[in-house]
Amino acid sequence: MQIKCFPVGQLQTNCYVVTDERNHLAAVIDPGAESGRILNYLEDNHLKTEAVFITHGHYDHTGAVLSIYEATKAKIWIHALDVSPEGRTEDYAYKGGDELSFYREGDLIPVGDLEFRVLETPGHSRGSVTLLCDGHDGTDPVLFTGDTLFRGSCGRTDFPGGSWEALQASLRRLAELPGDYEVYPGHMDATSLERERRFNPFLQED
Repeated sequence: MQIKCFPVGQLQTNCYVVTDERNHLAAVIDPGAESGRILNYLEDNHLKTEAVFITHGHYDHTGAVLSIYEATKAKIWIHALDVSPEGRTEDYAYKGGDELSFYREGDLIPVGDLEFRVLETPGHSRGSVTLLCDGHDGTDPVLFTGDTLFRGSCGRTDFPGGSWEALQASLRRLAELPGDYEVYPGHMDATSLERERRFNPFLQED
C-alpha cells in the first residue's frame, strides 16, 4: 500500500491517492480541488482509479470530484446524508447524480488487494465517515478520518448538520479501536491513533 498526499485548494485539504502497487490500482480520497495535479500523478504512475471516496460532503473535499470522475469513470462513494437535495446547497456543496454510490456503516469496498471499511463518524457533518484501509500485505491498517479527527484537534461543528455531541461519540469510538493506526486526516499532518489517545484533549473528554 502506498499513500500519496496532495494538500489542495485554498483550505489545503488533504487529498489522498492510495495505491495497490501490485495491481496498479488506486483510490482517490477527498479530491477537493486541483484535479490536474491528481490526474497527472495517476497518469504518470500508470494507475487505474477504481474508486473515489468522499469522507464528507463539504465543498473543500468535493470540488474536483466530477473532474476526476469524468477522466477516470471511477465509482464515487459518499454517505447519503451528506448529499445535498436539489436546492439545499447551504448544507452540502455536492449534489451528485447517477455516478454516486452510497456507503454506510460496515461496508467493505475492495480496490485490488486493498480493502476499505466504512465507519460512520458523524459530528462534523451528518454523513461523515472514517475509512479503515487494510492492505492485507503485511502493512498495518490505516485510518482516513476526514474532518473528524486531526492531529491534536478535531473538526468543527458549527456548520449545518454539525453536532458536538455526535462528534464526541465519534471521537470516543475512534479512541476505543483496538491497537494503533496511522491516521491520515482531512487537514494538517498525519499522526497516529496512539499519539492522539495520549495527547489530544478531545479524545480525553468524558
